[in-house]
Amino acid sequence: MTTSEGHLPRALVIGDNGEHAPYHPLDAVFPELEAIFAGAVELERTEEYSRLRSEELAPYRLVVSYSDQWRSGKQPEEIEGLLSFVREGGALLVLHNGISLQADSELAELIGGFFTGHPDWTELSYSPTEAGRAHPMLSGVEPFRMEEEPYRFDPATVSTASVLLEYEHEGSRWPAAWARARGVGRVAYLSPGHRRESFLHPEYRKLVRQAGLWALGAL
Repeated sequence: MTTSEGHLPRALVIGDNGEHAPYHPLDAVFPELEAIFAGAVELERTEEYSRLRSEELAPYRLVVSYSDQWRSGKQPEEIEGLLSFVREGGALLVLHNGISLQADSELAELIGGFFTGHPDWTELSYSPTEAGRAHPMLSGVEPFRMEEEPYRFDPATVSTASVLLEYEHEGSRWPAAWARARGVGRVAYLSPGHRRESFLHPEYRKLVRQAGLWALGAL
């Protein structure tokens, strides 16, 4: 996949390290993301949320959120920068804790789900929904098991029509991934991704890559 100039599309991966990310440091997973998107997307990492302003996002086609700032709202220019980026055709891929962008209600609506908490870490079984089996994001992705945090979401904020992957826990099935259009852009959310080991699972690696490429309009 290349741009009209023959270069790979550029992605900005935003997250946190050190005291701002005691559970989800960006540096732990970024090398795996680079490997996952190798040959398809050129990734750049940042911890500077000012990079979400419109003028800063102009060179990129994809934003990947691994943000861990649950309680920190963004500046108005940063919120509007990401909103307009997607509305005007940009791609947004949100991984696991990256949903912490929901600290701003406008970004929670953009992502399409509101995280409410999670039970203890455990082994989970993931499988596509009926919609997921027909979606290019899940093409060739087999049901899989992995140790993860069973993220829960406010059901009023997640459209069942957009849920592509679910996990089983405590006798029920719960949303684990969804995809949606916003303006002329696309948004994908994947709930696994608590630690580097999650990104080593072959089925999840496939899912991450395809989610990013779908959001870019390349699938």
